[in-house]
Amino acid sequence: MTKLIALLLMLAMVVHLIKPLGLPGLRKRADFWKIALFAFAIWAVALLGRDLFV
Repeated sequence: MTKLIALLLMLAMVVHLIKPLGLPGLRKRADFWKIALFAFAIWAVALLGRDLFV
């Protein structure tokens, strides 16, 4: 699951560098780092959830 999330968010970062997504807060190409921060947060929650419920 974490590999799928990582792959999708890296794809979103590449797409955003080519053509900005136009979402609030993601209007410029230089805002791709915000996707990386979001990806790190989701990844951390997924790992903590996996450790707590297994």
